[in-house]
Amino acid sequence: MQEFEIQSMTCGGCASRVARAVKNLDTQAKLEFDMPTRTVRIETTEDREAVVAALAEAGYPPK
Repeated sequence: MQEFEIQSMTCGGCASRVARAVKNLDTQAKLEFDMPTRTVRIETTEDREAVVAALAEAGYPPK
């Protein structure tokens, strides 16, 4: 399980775009969002660098 803080994720629409970016990378990925803390936990077979790159490309670079 990978955890990321995404400061620019402020609403459900943002979370949806984050989910889409991850699912484009790994269709079997499981995501858990915590909107108050702006964090997302991702269960995926992809490595962390690939996930970071996908999130950044979608406009949601993690800390």
